[in-house]
Amino acid sequence: MAGFPRVLGCIDCTHIPISACQGDNEGHYVNRKSFHSLNMQATCDHRCIITSLEAKWPGSVHDSRIFSESSLCHNLEQGLFSEVLLGDRGYACQPLMMTPYPDPGEGPQTSFNVTFGILKARFTCLRGLRVAPERTCRIITACVVLHNIATMRKERAPPANPQPPDVVDPITLDYPTGRAFREAITLLFA
Repeated sequence: MAGFPRVLGCIDCTHIPISACQGDNEGHYVNRKSFHSLNMQATCDHRCIITSLEAKWPGSVHDSRIFSESSLCHNLEQGLFSEVLLGDRGYACQPLMMTPYPDPGEGPQTSFNVTFGILKARFTCLRGLRVAPERTCRIITACVVLHNIATMRKERAPPANPQPPDVVDPITLDYPTGRAFREAITLLFA
């Protein structure tokens, strides 16, 4: 789709607001925007089918750490997939993860991935849950499964509220092999 070669899917994280959790680990759930959340990572394909999910991380955990510790990352590193993921600047550019140029010049614009907007519009509970983090993980997983079923059955999705662009803490350390691979892909479009 869109002529980009060997794409497994797109990856991103989104924060699911939760009530303040009690206990010694409460600070771990406060994200960079100063509210309590779980940081959920998902990948989706071109049909907005969610193909992988990490829904267990406290809000303070950075997107790149969630990816680096995921089974998806380990499978990509071991060569179990020959495709690459497309991510934002919250991830390091490497041969298995393509990210945008830090200071892009003139050129084609990327399309906005609306999967999270569709998911949160379909299941409004994901805009704020008042349950323990462990139960939140199960609710997120159930919503993702139901989202995929609805998408595969071609159920009409509710209109997604436009999500404000997420301010990402960019990873400034890109892998040289990732930059070279990104440049090779760019030359295909030149």
